Amino acid sequence: MTLPAQLVLGVLLQDPAVARYGLEICQIAGLPSGTVHPILARLEQCGWVTSRWEDVDPSEQGRPRRRYYLLDPDSVAHVRSALARARTPVSRLGLLRPHAAGGT
Repeated sequence: MTLPAQLVLGVLLQDPAVARYGLEICQIAGLPSGTVHPILARLEQCGWVTSRWEDVDPSEQGRPRRRYYLLDPDSVAHVRSALARARTPVSRLGLLRPHAAGGT
């Protein structure tokens, strides 16, 4: 699971009962919409996320309609488990440890 996918799922897990719109997820995750929206589409295809368009008149609101995303209640435990497996402590990566120049 990619780090951006983990960030998006982390946002949705902050309060699984609250639907969030795409730009809100982007802002909280610190990712551009071109990264977040494909992730949301994949999560929806696999059944972890559901979405709906808000029922407003864009001309009255002065903005486009928002699409809201929500973790499927039956998937919350699966998402938590997948995130737990995906996260590797930095201390175990080894790649981030400085090495002496030309050394071992």
